[in-house]
Amino acid sequence: MAFSRRSMLVGSAGVALAGGVAAAASAVAQPLRREADGQDYLVGAGIADCTGAVAGQGMMGYSELDQVASGLLMRTWARAYIIVDRVTGDRVAFVTADIACLFQSVHLAVLARLAQRFGDLYTERNVNLNATHNHNSCGGTAREYAYSLAASGFQQNSHDAEVDGIVNAIAAAHDRLAPGSLLLGRGELHDASANRSRVAYDLNPPEDKAAFPDTAIDPMLTVLRLRQGGKDIGAITWFATHGTSLTDHNTLIAADNKGYASYRWEHDEMGVRYLDGQPGFVAAFAQTNAGDMTPNLNISPWYPSGPTEDNRLNCSLIAERQFLAARTAFGSAQAMRSGGVDAVVHYVNMGDVAIDGAYTPDGKPARTAPAMMGAAAAATSSEDNWKTQLPFLQEGDTNPLVAALGGLDAPIEQWMRDAQSPKLIVAPLGILPPRPWAPLTVAIQIMRLGDLVLASGPAEYTIVSGLRIRRVVARALGVPVENVLLQGYANGYNGYVTTPEEYVSQQYEGGETLYGRWTLSAYMQEFDRLAKALAARIDLGRGPAPLDWTSGLQPNLLAGVPADVPAAGHAFGDVITAPDAAYASGATAAVEFAGAHPNNDLHTGGTYFEVQRASGSAWSRVFDDNDWCTELHWSRPDGQDAASIIRIQWTIPEGTASGRYRIEYTGDSRDAGGALSRFTGTSPEFTVG
Repeated sequence: MAFSRRSMLVGSAGVALAGGVAAAASAVAQPLRREADGQDYLVGAGIADCTGAVAGQGMMGYSELDQVASGLLMRTWARAYIIVDRVTGDRVAFVTADIACLFQSVHLAVLARLAQRFGDLYTERNVNLNATHNHNSCGGTAREYAYSLAASGFQQNSHDAEVDGIVNAIAAAHDRLAPGSLLLGRGELHDASANRSRVAYDLNPPEDKAAFPDTAIDPMLTVLRLRQGGKDIGAITWFATHGTSLTDHNTLIAADNKGYASYRWEHDEMGVRYLDGQPGFVAAFAQTNAGDMTPNLNISPWYPSGPTEDNRLNCSLIAERQFLAARTAFGSAQAMRSGGVDAVVHYVNMGDVAIDGAYTPDGKPARTAPAMMGAAAAATSSEDNWKTQLPFLQEGDTNPLVAALGGLDAPIEQWMRDAQSPKLIVAPLGILPPRPWAPLTVAIQIMRLGDLVLASGPAEYTIVSGLRIRRVVARALGVPVENVLLQGYANGYNGYVTTPEEYVSQQYEGGETLYGRWTLSAYMQEFDRLAKALAARIDLGRGPAPLDWTSGLQPNLLAGVPADVPAAGHAFGDVITAPDAAYASGATAAVEFAGAHPNNDLHTGGTYFEVQRASGSAWSRVFDDNDWCTELHWSRPDGQDAASIIRIQWTIPEGTASGRYRIEYTGDSRDAGGALSRFTGTSPEFTVG
C-alpha cells in the first residue's frame, strides 16, 4: 500500500494507529485549501469505445451458453475521470465501463499498459476501474476460467477491446486536464430498484433493516460534479440497481439501463456525438452495493418485468429515472468542505482469511475458504432471468449432509465444508485444476475525492453488507457514513457478498458468495484494517501478489470463423431487402445487405452504419450504431455458413424532421489469407414525414 505525497506529509507527525478519529480528521477531513483562481484541482474527463465482438460469440452477465451475440443495439463505453490536487500533485483516476464485470485479468492488463504509457503516474493504488454490471456486454473477456468458459472460452478480440478502451479513456482524460473544481450532490430514487432477495434480507437484524425502511432498497443517489472554470465537463452518479433490464432474451450487445442513462445525459441533454471526438461532457452511472437490487420491479420469478411488460421499454424507463434524479442532484450540488484526493490499495487472499470475532455476528472467530459456487448460484436469479440452464436446481437449495454422505463436495476438506455450510457446493472453483478458476487474492481500495470516500471491492455487495462495510470505514476515518460509498464491481470480480444472516437462506446471492458464510466479515475486518492504516499513515504493504492470469492455457471452445463469401447471387454490399418508400414517425425502417462478419473489424471509435438525411445533394449522418433507436442484426443465410446477412433497423423517433433518408452500411470482408477489404452498401432512398 503505497502512500501519496499528501499521505507522507500528513503522516510526518508519526500518528499512532490508536489515534483513530484524530488521525482520520487530518487524513480525510482536511479543510479545503483554496487556489488563487478558485480552481483547487486539475480535472479531466474522457470517453472511449470498448465494444468487443458483436456477432457469434458469447455474451457476459447471465452465463447462458445459448445467449450468443447476434448484433448491436448500443456500443459500450469506458468513461474516465482524473482529479489532481493542485497543491500536492496527488491524483486519482476513476473509470466506469459499460460492461458486466471488470475482471482482475483485465484490471492487471490495463495497469501494465498504463505503466508503459505513463510510468508510475497511474498505478493500482490511485486507479479505480469498475463496471456498470451491464448483462449485455461481450463475453470471453476474462482469463479467469469460471467466467471465460461461461462464454465458450477466452476471446482475444473482446478482451483487447475492453483493455484498449479503458486505457484510451484514461489517456483522453489525462490530455484534457485543466484547472477545475468538484461539487457533491445527493438525492434519493425510489422507483428504479427492488429487492429481489427479500427472504434473505429479512433475516438481517432490525438495526440494519432500519437503514432501509419499508422498501428494503438503497435509494441513495450521489453525484460528483466536475467543472473547469464555469463549464461542466462531467458527472459521476452512484446508484444501486442491476444491469438486467434487457434480460437474457436479448442477444444484441448493449449498455443496458446505466449505459442508456449516460447516453441520455451526454447525447440528448448535451448534444454530444460520440464519434466526432471527445465530447464536452462525460456522464458515468456507477454502481454501489447492487447485489440484491433489481431493476425488474415486478419481482416475478422467471418473468422479469416492471414497470411494464416490455423489457426494452423498461430499460429506457429505469435509465430515464436515474438520469432525471441525477440531473436534479447535479443541479443542487454544493462545494465540498474537505479538499484533496487520496487512495490506498491492499491485496487480500480471500480464500483463507482468519477473522476476529469482533467482525462476526456471534462474536466467534471464523475463517473463509477457497471460492466455491453453490447450487443456488447455478440455478440463477429467477427475478432477472426468463430461463435457467439447470432447471433441477433452485434458489434456496441446501444440503448440509451431502458432504458427510460423499456427495457432490466429497473431495473438499472438512474445514472448507464448515466455512461454506450450509451451501450445497456444485463447483469448487478455488481448488479446481490447473489453477483457481476464480480469483482468491483480490484488491480492496479506499479512494477519497474531497468529502467523498469510496470503499472499493471486487464483488456484488448486498445493500446490508455494503452498509456494514461503510459503517466500518466511516468509523475508522471519523467521517459521516453518508460520505462513504461502497464501490462494487471494482478492480476485479469474485461473485457476491451477503451478510452471514442472508447467506444461510442460500438464495442466488448466497450461492454466489464464493468464500463462504463469513465472506462479509472478512471484508469488514480488512477494510477496517486498511482504513485505520490510512488514518494513521501506516503502510500495510501491497499484500500477497494476485495470480498472473496471462500464463497458462486459455481455452476457446468456438469454431474458427470461415473466410467471407457474399450471399448467393449477390456481391458484398448489395441490398437484399430494400426499405419501404415512405415511413411515418414511430415506424421502423429496415434494410438487409449482403454483408460480412462484423467481427472482422470492430469499427472501434467508428460505426458499422449511418442513417443519413439529404440536404440538397449532400447527405449527413443523423443516427448510427450507437443510437437507442437503431439496431444491427447479423445472421447466416440458410445453408450458407460463410455468408452474412446484415439487417439494419431504424425506429423513427417522434419529432424526426421530414425529408429524404437512406441507410449506409460499411463492412469488411476477410479472404482465406486473412486480408480485409472494406466495402460500402447504400439503401435506396425513402421519405419520412
